[in-house]
Amino acid sequence: MEALTLRQLLEAVNGTLLGDFSDLDAAVAEVSTDSRRIEPGCLFIPLEGERFDGHSFISSALEAGAAGCLTARERESYLPGKFYIKVRSTQRALWELARYYKGLFPIPFIAITGSVGKTTTKDMAAAVLGAKFCVHKTEGNFNNDIGVPLTLLKLEKRHQVCVVEMGMDHAGEIDYLGELVKPDIALVTNIGDAHIENLGSRENIFKAKCEIFPHLKPDGLAVLNGDDPMLSTLKGALPQRTVFVGSGEGLDYAACDLSSDSVGHLSCRIKTPRSQFQASIPALGSHMIYPTLMAAAAAEALGMAPDEIVRGIGAFLPTKMRMNIVRCPGDIVILNDAYNANPQSMRAAAAVLGDAAQKRRKVAVLGDMKELGPSSEQFHRAVGGYFAQAGTDRLIAVGNLARFIAEGARDAGLEQADYFPTLDTARNALSREVRAGVTILVKASRSMAFEKIVDFLLANVPG
Repeated sequence: MEALTLRQLLEAVNGTLLGDFSDLDAAVAEVSTDSRRIEPGCLFIPLEGERFDGHSFISSALEAGAAGCLTARERESYLPGKFYIKVRSTQRALWELARYYKGLFPIPFIAITGSVGKTTTKDMAAAVLGAKFCVHKTEGNFNNDIGVPLTLLKLEKRHQVCVVEMGMDHAGEIDYLGELVKPDIALVTNIGDAHIENLGSRENIFKAKCEIFPHLKPDGLAVLNGDDPMLSTLKGALPQRTVFVGSGEGLDYAACDLSSDSVGHLSCRIKTPRSQFQASIPALGSHMIYPTLMAAAAAEALGMAPDEIVRGIGAFLPTKMRMNIVRCPGDIVILNDAYNANPQSMRAAAAVLGDAAQKRRKVAVLGDMKELGPSSEQFHRAVGGYFAQAGTDRLIAVGNLARFIAEGARDAGLEQADYFPTLDTARNALSREVRAGVTILVKASRSMAFEKIVDFLLANVPG
């Protein structure tokens, strides 16, 4: 973060200075919302949630070295040498501060949303654009109403492009984040069933994702998945320039002649309105064409040449636990896709496992998918069917809802499909699968913490 003076902070959040501190030229170069992680001289923003109130930690944050804080209410006392800015809402003030700070950077902003593949698309876009520009991108899961403002507040003068991931689980959230970011380019990956429990239907999910478009600049670019039946209906419907990507006919950006080495690379030929070129994507699964094509579209919009795009694609590295390929001694491969799961990403993961070399043993370790509402059992049974049809040799389901995955797999003809309620009960079955010539996929919703299963498998690798 570049330094902001107290004068700028007051202007940004429309705040009132409390206490005796009066040096308006005092500056901060860091923002923290966590009193346990205070950098000397930072601004502490206490947030309020259902189970906590950050105002309780203002004094400890200031004593730990914060230069000052925001507060939604006056204090009984004020520490000397510290500034206090009173605002109506600290969370809204965070948003206002991020909007003010973003305005100091006349660079392109790229927003990414969708049901599945946001993080992968963000990482691919950042890698491709990084072949020419200094790119700032969303880190980790900072894609919500707190994370997006904090992401913007980490911009520095050296950055030339900003890539922002936007998540949501309720209507209105993309509208809130879109108003903040006001992107030059918007990428929408697809419309799936993630968070359908909260939104009620896929149609409502579509409407919620479309909240980004009113905030896309009038001369901006919308990059949409042309193979998605809902997003494809937007052809000719948006006032901004719109391009469609995918494998179908008549799309602006398309991938063809796909081939995989079943080890870690997907090769394809990419066709754009300007050129054609061969690319090698350092990842598994045909679904990887979508983030790659979207990144290529954004790159061309920003003036990048084919050779730069190809170089950027080759530099792609997925975020931790996003289909990470872990090669272990003794010819054991673990596909760590434990970060999250929904029906669409499970289907893509089944295809990736199915593409593993024919002579390898293919094992799927799968867990619950959350927030799927009344149709949850049906979705889980369908996932079992996906893996059975993909040629999985063994399926181990762990979790309360995962039993329906195992049942769905057995119904689809996969005899070696077993259910265990917990990791502890699954340990023996898991350890027996850690052997030469096996590829083991691990995937579940974030709350299942399946990285513990990955750790368990790694600990059981022979030698």
